[in-house]
Amino acid sequence: MPKLPELSVVVPCYNEQDVIRECHRRLTEAIRPHVSSFEIVYVNDGSSDNTLSLLLGLYSSNAEVRIVNFSRNFGHQLAVSAGLEYAEGEAVAIIDADLQDPPEVLVQMLQKYREGYDVVYGVRRTRLGESLFKLQTAKFFYRFINLLSDTPIPLDTGDFRLMSRRAVAALTSMRESHRLLRGMASWIGFRQFGLEYERAPRFAGTTKYPFRKMLSLAIDGVLSFSTLPLRLFTFAGIAAAVFALLGIFYALALRLFTNIWVRGWTLLFIGMLFLGGLQLISLGIVGEYVGRIYTETKRRPLFLVQEFFGAKNAGKPGSESMLTVKQWRE
Repeated sequence: MPKLPELSVVVPCYNEQDVIRECHRRLTEAIRPHVSSFEIVYVNDGSSDNTLSLLLGLYSSNAEVRIVNFSRNFGHQLAVSAGLEYAEGEAVAIIDADLQDPPEVLVQMLQKYREGYDVVYGVRRTRLGESLFKLQTAKFFYRFINLLSDTPIPLDTGDFRLMSRRAVAALTSMRESHRLLRGMASWIGFRQFGLEYERAPRFAGTTKYPFRKMLSLAIDGVLSFSTLPLRLFTFAGIAAAVFALLGIFYALALRLFTNIWVRGWTLLFIGMLFLGGLQLISLGIVGEYVGRIYTETKRRPLFLVQEFFGAKNAGKPGSESMLTVKQWRE
């Protein structure tokens, strides 16, 4: 039986044709001198450019390359999840293809892993090449999640990290459809270490996480790791009920002890608006949770793999042309 690689590197790719060759060059140059064997698992997340063709070129000339080709675009978090499922290394690293997270930092992560840490995550000391708006929204993102979440997520981190095999096994055993991997990695525990590094500007291409996706990720993080929003609106409902009770006493007092029938309309008007708005917001929060319950009960696979190009010398087929379903619901 072939020996498993010492390190696997998972690289999610979506329309990364301008950077994929440079990404592979820097990855291999950074890690090859420091491990006995390694593999790089590229996950093509339904790219519409030449990303897959370039990956196939790398696969044909590099024995360490593996390719997981999705049937369509499923999103960054699911692409990383697929890479973790296919990675076979004793340790597994996650890095984006855009080179904002320098591959050279993986060497330092390996050192910490060899000291006994199960999860070594990157902490962004600086974020070069990003707009003030992006910096401020990212700063708010982590603090907002930690304010509401039951599971604290280290500030200024992303999915850039290196994990032991048992940490990866714990992550892949988690089956929820709405995923925030950095939060899931915090939830599993084990020995963890935050490694500070300088985040570089994007090598080429455009960001795959505009504000809309960041907001969606933040919502997934809060709702996946906390029921606090529901609890907050329970308290708000109690406060609204007390407010309404005071309004009833006020209305009765006017009716029984005065001859003024019009007074109080302002309070009534404000109260109606307040209660109506509170009810709509509460229904929206409950709807988000119910929607996630609905998604989970359908038990669909997290992703569909159209092709997998694996190790040429590991007794596996080089390519599976049929549609492969990674079930994750076993």
